[in-house]
Amino acid sequence: MCDLVQKYNVPGPRYTSYPTVPYWDVDSFSGKQWNTTVLRAFTESQDEGISVYIHLPFCESMCTFCGCHKRITKRHDVELPYIQAILKEWELYHALLGAKPLIKELHLGGGTPTFFSLENLKTLIEGILRFGKKATEMEFSFEGHPNNTTKGHLQALYDVGFRRVCYGVQDYNLSVQRAINRVQPFENVKNVTEWAREIGFTSVGHDIIYGLPFQDTDHVKETIIKTNALKPDRIAFYSYAHVPWLKGNGQRGFKDSDLPSTEVKKAQYELGKRMLGEFGYKDVGMDHFALPTDSLYKALVNGTLHRNFMGYTPFKTKLMIGLGASSISDSWYGFAQNVKNVEEYESLVSQGVIPIFRGHILNKEDQIMRKHILNIMCQFKTDWNEEEEAIIDFHKIVDNLSELQTDGLVVIDDRSIEVTEKGRPFVRNISMAFDLKLHRKKPDTRIFSMTV
Repeated sequence: MCDLVQKYNVPGPRYTSYPTVPYWDVDSFSGKQWNTTVLRAFTESQDEGISVYIHLPFCESMCTFCGCHKRITKRHDVELPYIQAILKEWELYHALLGAKPLIKELHLGGGTPTFFSLENLKTLIEGILRFGKKATEMEFSFEGHPNNTTKGHLQALYDVGFRRVCYGVQDYNLSVQRAINRVQPFENVKNVTEWAREIGFTSVGHDIIYGLPFQDTDHVKETIIKTNALKPDRIAFYSYAHVPWLKGNGQRGFKDSDLPSTEVKKAQYELGKRMLGEFGYKDVGMDHFALPTDSLYKALVNGTLHRNFMGYTPFKTKLMIGLGASSISDSWYGFAQNVKNVEEYESLVSQGVIPIFRGHILNKEDQIMRKHILNIMCQFKTDWNEEEEAIIDFHKIVDNLSELQTDGLVVIDDRSIEVTEKGRPFVRNISMAFDLKLHRKKPDTRIFSMTV
């Protein structure tokens, strides 16, 4: 396995969308096209429900491992104007849809959602529900910071329908925490995990990162042992994505030489994956592990697992509306991203404008490739038919997979491929074989993180 990790550890997309953002055809995109695809998706799936992602970008301090769009401030007077702008944007979408949508999935991401007061978070969700209604089977979730998530936060969000929370743990070693400017004692994580369960949350997740500055294999081992003591329902075990050329000074709080070597990082990954399996966690998909009782693993077994800009989710919705600065929406037939600057976002919304600045409308080839990449990422297998073969040269894709087949990572049949157990850690590499846009035009500079 170690040799395979070294061989396939190359820059590659994470496939939260296809086409990936660098390959969007932004020049031919228009707001009118976007609105048309939103209405189409909503009409086709009105009874199934939609997903809503809300980006809350504010943080009181900069975590130097973070690659998200954020605004660092200690001023909490920014909360209410921003929430008012989100609710105005939601009203604009409600006017476009012409009806209250069923909300099947809602996620608060960041930034730090628990930067906001519990009163303002409750105001936000109650405002969303004024122009939408909860689906019978729904999942409301949020990202909580162990240092500032209060029992009040958890209770307030539980009261408006939230049942899942995810906490960013990263690593418990103090030297590593100082390097990434994220010092949080185990006791803080323990408290917020136990509070969530006491209140009634049915799924608690922890995020762990390997490949961090000054982090060695023992640090990863100790972090996973401590994590297992709290037995979260889900664990995301991520590789640190070092992309300072994309994220500016945020990822320059340490030197490249402070990062683990390739060999150490591979050892961290292999140790962590083995330990999680020994502790009873099932490999759900890229970077994600869950207990057999969690809805994410059940979705894998039932074949309903889906992947979008929120990551892995237990069910598919055709329409996902992203609210807030930098949020990305998915209408199944197109993608659209909001402007990233908070002031510009608030200004456009106040003028009655849905604040998108770029997007992509999927053509027939895009739709076919997206289907197969989603199948690989969520079901570890896919198959195609004669109709698709009339549009896509699948012989070329099979050629792209030949070396992975030789290495025992995939099994290729007449019109299908299946990822082997050995191949599951390499789903990004396998998905890249289907990425026709990437194969036609290799990036001139490095734009993706390493796959392992």
